[in-house]
Amino acid sequence: MCGIAGIYFFLEQETTFVPQLKKATEALKKRGPDSNGIYIDGNVGLGHARLSIIDTSDAANQPFTENTERYTIVFNGEIFNYKELKEKYLGNVKFKSESDTEVLLNLYILMGKDCIELLNGFFAFAIYDKQDGSLFVARDRFGVKPLYYFTNSKMFCFASELKSLLQFGLKKEIDFESLSIYFHLNYIPSPYTIYTDIFKLNPGYYLEINKKGIKKASYYHTKINYQNKEIFSNYNKAKSVLKELLEDAVQKRLVADVPLGSFLSGGVDSSVISALAAKHQKNLSTFSIGFKDEPFFDETHYAEMVAKKHHTNHTVFSLSNDNLFEHFYDFLDYLDEPFADSSALAVYILSKETRKKVTVALSGDGADEIFSGYNKHSALFKSINKSFAEGFLKHLEPGFRMLPKSRNSKIGNTFRKLHKFSIGLGLSTSERYWRWAGFSEANKVHERFKVNINSQEYIRRKLCYLKHLDHESDFNKFLLADVELVLQGDMLPKVDMMSMANSLEVRTPFLDYRVVDFAFSIPAEFKIDNKRRKKILVDTFHDLLPNELLNRPKKGFEIPLLGWFKKELKPIIETELLSEVFIEQQNIFNYTEIHQLKKQLFSPNPNDATAQIWALLVFQYWWKNCHNS
Repeated sequence: MCGIAGIYFFLEQETTFVPQLKKATEALKKRGPDSNGIYIDGNVGLGHARLSIIDTSDAANQPFTENTERYTIVFNGEIFNYKELKEKYLGNVKFKSESDTEVLLNLYILMGKDCIELLNGFFAFAIYDKQDGSLFVARDRFGVKPLYYFTNSKMFCFASELKSLLQFGLKKEIDFESLSIYFHLNYIPSPYTIYTDIFKLNPGYYLEINKKGIKKASYYHTKINYQNKEIFSNYNKAKSVLKELLEDAVQKRLVADVPLGSFLSGGVDSSVISALAAKHQKNLSTFSIGFKDEPFFDETHYAEMVAKKHHTNHTVFSLSNDNLFEHFYDFLDYLDEPFADSSALAVYILSKETRKKVTVALSGDGADEIFSGYNKHSALFKSINKSFAEGFLKHLEPGFRMLPKSRNSKIGNTFRKLHKFSIGLGLSTSERYWRWAGFSEANKVHERFKVNINSQEYIRRKLCYLKHLDHESDFNKFLLADVELVLQGDMLPKVDMMSMANSLEVRTPFLDYRVVDFAFSIPAEFKIDNKRRKKILVDTFHDLLPNELLNRPKKGFEIPLLGWFKKELKPIIETELLSEVFIEQQNIFNYTEIHQLKKQLFSPNPNDATAQIWALLVFQYWWKNCHNS
């Protein structure tokens, strides 16, 4: 796990970029604290910051050049089947290291771009061919590892983080269509970023760069595929296949030359992963985070049940609200672009504390999206399998507007969900999904802006994200939309950013491509019905889980924002980042709308104003301290 950066000039011989490349590489030092280096060849430069995981010796340092000195690679990620690939395809190669980096490079030399389809892992890498002057860049199937890039007629440049890419002197011009989507979703999904002309390479894509220009192509798309009906239409056979695939995925991700552990939240997903890992690694270290001042948000007792059942070496980080707030500014300072999933702060602290004991951690990310684990999925399922109760709720929507709604209490959260559900019932399938994936109505978001938002471009992007939801015939289409929007835009960037901010590698067994392909080859009814979510996952691994975990209500990994807004953050809201003076000077937002949102936040009926204010605060802090710095 590392950080990479690079630059390629199309025409002239350009060498003045070397100081910029060094700065770009230095900006990635939290991703790669163990070593760093750069490679220069005429108009091409590559930079690498290393976090040593597999073959920690200097022989595996990067940029890595193979024996003939024709090919050089910078690589961020892990190839978990590298030993099998080395044995099968590279028996005649004389290796200088024991690293997966060298295996990947030699596979590319042997097969070219076709080698990507053999890789089981997560990655973003660039390979330079000195002989023909070409550069090949690729990103893993699901976007576990990030890759930002910029190109114009003069140059192409890339980096693992936006802060690194900006060291190449790029113009910082805000993309207001991206910003409007951010204020709906609380994140900016691929391929866009907060800046015009800077993009994220889509997951499952590669770029071929030479002096003639750039070619972009896809090598993988998650798709619904029911071809193997004999196996995957039989529930018991499907459970057997899932058990074999996931256990192998976990085993493959236990390979490391540094200490390894597992996140254990107390939910089904991380509990299954930790239990499987504990079968193959004695005294597995597991880690969870709790909120001792906020029992509504605390789930550590479930994690402790799993740890006890599987005899793991378990550590609980029990945080007070003061502990959380201590990390508030460090967390914000690491963000390259606005990102307002508030649970990212909890992941930041969990990663920081976990890194004190291990360098690699397994996680349960991905299971909710591919096996139908969110509360939203139950709502969507019920909305397309209409009943009298759902129709009745639709007519109660005006009444729900009057009830107190909040994310910070059980009854308030119930009213909030029912109100959101009743609103969605009056929308089309795709609009319902979009509304339930976000935190506000689109027209409300646009009313907050003084600047012009190109509504046609906003709608075009939105329809692209909703392209799978043309009709209601297959619930797997909702899950596919979640993989490409929620997983790739929110969940994976959150874990990558917050773990890398603390030099911790996080591995995701549920996103072994064989597990994902399997999940989209089984009928949706294996995953969800009117009463249960993640049916096949729970039924397959129920013997590994304490009874108390089975079918318990889904609880999101959130932090207690409302208490902060009323105490620690209130001065920042009222007199600094959301003050009338600052908003008017900034000239982006309509203060009347911001004022109304603040009034709602401090009323007995805050509803989703907490999430919306959080998104505003994150943006304002970023705008002041990063964009304008």
